[in-house]
Amino acid sequence: MIEELYREHWPLVCGFLLRRTRDPHLAEDLAQETFVKATRALLGWRGENPAAWLLRIARNVLIDHVRRARRELALPAPEELGVPPLHVASLDVRDALERLPERHRRLLVLVYFEGFSLAEVAAMTGRNHASIKTAVWRARTAFAEIYGDQND
Repeated sequence: MIEELYREHWPLVCGFLLRRTRDPHLAEDLAQETFVKATRALLGWRGENPAAWLLRIARNVLIDHVRRARRELALPAPEELGVPPLHVASLDVRDALERLPERHRRLLVLVYFEGFSLAEVAAMTGRNHASIKTAVWRARTAFAEIYGDQND
């Protein structure tokens, strides 16, 4: 079972990690760790989409890696970095997202906040790339309508 998952989904998992780390060696190491964790968690797998399950594990492995590698650094004040203060518009965006139907909100969060590509979202949802592209377009249109209505 795990061998089939490995053969079928290695390129997806490794590609996902490579796009985020931009380091081929680190991406392979993290992909291997992903499949080790998947092997350990196989008994707890509920039979959901295997690509989505593996990408979730890969994302968690990447987050754990970043946390382990993080070092405490003294940072300058946000103004010195050129970071703008929290803006009222960001609260409007959050409010507009909350008012969207769940299917639209989920797609926008996966693509724009969590950084998954359309191909990865397609693999996670078991849909094809074209249908995800259309669904994201519709979700953006719905968001624009809600966001525009509340800012008029």
